[in-house]
Amino acid sequence: MATPKKKTSKAKGRSRRASAWTLRRPARSLCTRCGEAKRPHHVCGNCGWYAERQTVDVD
Repeated sequence: MATPKKKTSKAKGRSRRASAWTLRRPARSLCTRCGEAKRPHHVCGNCGWYAERQTVDVD
């Protein structure tokens, strides 16, 4: 089995682990009924429609 020739620095290991902590913007899609931005596979907060039918009564 291979053994490392040099010690791995703390900065190298921490930067490798830090790549999992990156922040990403949440995905957005447009509502097919009203055109507002919404999260995919969620009810539109503006008009209350999901999958071409009204699911929530929005006043």
